[in-house]
Amino acid sequence: MKSFTVAISGASGSVYGIRLIEELLKSVDSVYVCISSQAFSIIKMETGIHLAGKTAAETEKKIQKHFSSKKVRYFSESNLAAPIASGSFRTGGMFVVPCSMKTLSGIAHGYANTLIARAADVVLKEGRKLILSPREMPFNEIHLENMLKLARMGTRIAPPIPAFYQKPKDLNDMVDFVVGKILDSAGIDHDLFTRWE
Repeated sequence: MKSFTVAISGASGSVYGIRLIEELLKSVDSVYVCISSQAFSIIKMETGIHLAGKTAAETEKKIQKHFSSKKVRYFSESNLAAPIASGSFRTGGMFVVPCSMKTLSGIAHGYANTLIARAADVVLKEGRKLILSPREMPFNEIHLENMLKLARMGTRIAPPIPAFYQKPKDLNDMVDFVVGKILDSAGIDHDLFTRWE
């Protein structure tokens, strides 16, 4: 399936979600994006990118302009009637990058009160790929239990932990490594870093 959902929740590390969307757009037909209300201000603070509009349609236009692509569709986190909220709407899977502990808990316990949690619930029930990139440290016992619960259901837990064997020259190299590992978790080809040989 040549479409994926990407959710950006209200945790630090929004640059990973933005970079993931950029990379997915190179190889897929559609990227369905859901950004939590808290994440818009974090994206602006951490990256300088202002994506929030006054309406969902205006936000989608800003997102499409930023990524220079009409292949990106945006759905508000309150829009539980969005296509990605239904199991009959087929995608290749979903990424939540970064994934806050609140979002992780909601997904782990089936508390689908936002589109992000509902879309993840749909991906789980349909047996599709769900990749979460939890952004917190240190993890407490609740966080770890929630991750274990989801991992046992087939979710890939891919925290944004960089490696240094590829000798990163700057922050972009470190971001690319993490995003590359997240793409690896979904079986998506990329050339974001040099592999170990």
